[in-house]
Amino acid sequence: MSSTLYACYRPPADPHAFDQHYKEVHSPIALKLPGLRSFTGTTPSAGPDGSPAPYYFIAALTFDDDASLASALSGPEGKAAVDDLANFAGAGVDLMTGPTVAYS
Repeated sequence: MSSTLYACYRPPADPHAFDQHYKEVHSPIALKLPGLRSFTGTTPSAGPDGSPAPYYFIAALTFDDDASLASALSGPEGKAAVDDLANFAGAGVDLMTGPTVAYS
C-alpha cells in the first residue's frame, strides 16, 4: 500500500509570490526526494455554497510505503524541503501523511 504526504497551504498574503516560489524553487526541491512516485498539486475552488476553500494549494507526494516516505523526509532532500517552507509558506501549512487506498 502506498503512502502519501499532503501539504495543505493556507491562503498566502501574496499569491503570485507563493506560486512563483513554489514553481521555481520548492517543487524542484521536492522532486529530488528519493523514492517519490508521484507529485501532484491542486488549487481548490470555492465550496458548493460559494465559501472560499480553507486552503490555497494542496500538494500530494506519493511513495511506495510509509518507510519510503519516512526515509525521504529524514534525508537531506527532505530537510531541504522542510527548511524551504519558511521562505514562502508564511500563512501556514498543514502536513499530513497516511496510507493511500485506490478505489478504482
